[in-house]
Amino acid sequence: MTDQLPHMLRADAQDNRDRVMDAAKALFSEHGLAVTMREIARRAGVGPATLYRRFPTKQALVEEAFAQELRSCRDIVDDGAADPDPWLGFCSVIERTVVLNVRNHGFVEAFMSEDREAGGFAVHRATLFRKVAALARRAQAAGGLRRDFVIDDVVLVLVAARGLASLPLDTRPTAARRYAALAIDGFRASTAHGRLPRAPKLGAAVTTGRAKKPS
Repeated sequence: MTDQLPHMLRADAQDNRDRVMDAAKALFSEHGLAVTMREIARRAGVGPATLYRRFPTKQALVEEAFAQELRSCRDIVDDGAADPDPWLGFCSVIERTVVLNVRNHGFVEAFMSEDREAGGFAVHRATLFRKVAALARRAQAAGGLRRDFVIDDVVLVLVAARGLASLPLDTRPTAARRYAALAIDGFRASTAHGRLPRAPKLGAAVTTGRAKKPS
């Protein structure tokens, strides 16, 4: 019995951790980052002390909860960059990223945040956007992507896609694919395109990982 006790304690601790992670992922996905640690503990069926023992800060819990989504984003961008046709690779990145993100309100909020507390997300975001920008330059050189495209346009598409989170959960993937198709059609090089208005400066903080200075 004495030998079994440490194993039982470890198993109980792992069970608590798993329940916390499941609760955090579900609540962040449904309601975004406004969810409190107390709400997560309540959903997980653990006390606040147990939650804070595992995750001393909310940011630590957020980063752990979205580790898989970050890996998926990296895979999407790397796959697009590896496509021998840069335009098709660029289209794949837009579509797959929009579809991935529309399923998880909290991840989009964390990934796109300019808050300095977003630390790890800012670093990942800056790296991924640099790769997307390089892919876009190749797609432009190949004639697939419109010449007046700027990386801020990708940021604009992702920020605008947040509105899809207000739709019923079961309709979001279909809506996301149509939204992505419309965006891609707008990115496509065509003599029928009119001149674009001036691009908003969205990329400075988002693509470099540096938060905007307060005005």
